Amino acid sequence: MTSEAVAVREPNLWQRLWRPLSTRLCLILLGLYTLAAVYGEVVYRVAEHRDTVAPYNEIHMGSRYVPPMTVVEWAEHTLPDGTVVPARTHRYILGSDNLGRDVLQRLIQGARIAFHVGIVTSLIAIPLGVLLGCLGGYFGGNVDRFVVWICATVSAMPGLLFILAITMIAGKGLMGIYLGIGLTTWVGVCRSIRGEVLKHRDRAYVQAAKVLGYSWPRILFLHILPNVMHIVLINFSIRFPAAVGTEVFISFLGIGVQGEPSWGIMINNARARLWQGIWWELTFVSLAIFLLVLIFNHLADAIRDLCDPALRNRKA
Repeated sequence: MTSEAVAVREPNLWQRLWRPLSTRLCLILLGLYTLAAVYGEVVYRVAEHRDTVAPYNEIHMGSRYVPPMTVVEWAEHTLPDGTVVPARTHRYILGSDNLGRDVLQRLIQGARIAFHVGIVTSLIAIPLGVLLGCLGGYFGGNVDRFVVWICATVSAMPGLLFILAITMIAGKGLMGIYLGIGLTTWVGVCRSIRGEVLKHRDRAYVQAAKVLGYSWPRILFLHILPNVMHIVLINFSIRFPAAVGTEVFISFLGIGVQGEPSWGIMINNARARLWQGIWWELTFVSLAIFLLVLIFNHLADAIRDLCDPALRNRKA
């Protein structure tokens, strides 16, 4: 009787990430945040296309400071743009603010802005850091010294002041925030990628590729870079909530996005009314920020544990 070897396919990163209950819960919550951001984007685009006041910006002075889970009867009224809104019943699930605006709808729009900032700034910072880190780590010598000098120069500048300066130059709004955060947060990615490329450039598979006559772009971007992509994923998980927190702080100061319910603007509007017992707006916004940061921090730790060979061998 002969025995046949059965090849067992090793689970990929996402399958291993889905197994623990804690990371599974984080991924589900992240999916809910994503759906909320997509829904907020649809609402924003529809209102922009119709050239009407968005539902989250509708003012109802008769429904100010309504506590959560309250049903309010809205009478027929006319919006500032001339649109007539018929009478209807509205449920304030998370309450209303000082202008009668729905906190839940504004919270969803804050998630939309947070995802815009986290994704766009990552698309600016991560490619820049990966490119400079790969070039410095692979070539060494003067190229590496130049990359290290740029990193030291940028990291020596006060990050927040640099972001504020770029934001003021580019003008108030999301574009200034994108450029300010994206151009000042690539240093950590660059240093991490540079250190990994320095370890990989002298390994056997790189030397074999050189012997075969492969060009340096092919060796660097098709052979070395795929082996260090987990560093990029970990850095994205770390810097996404950091970018969101920076945008919240800048908007809290009144320099960031204008006319849209960023979480920082909502906190700034709600803090003055907390002593009056209007607790729900500040509470729900703070909880949304706390959960988002907690989710990404836990996912970053989980991805690091799954991708770090030393930790895997220690657990084995």
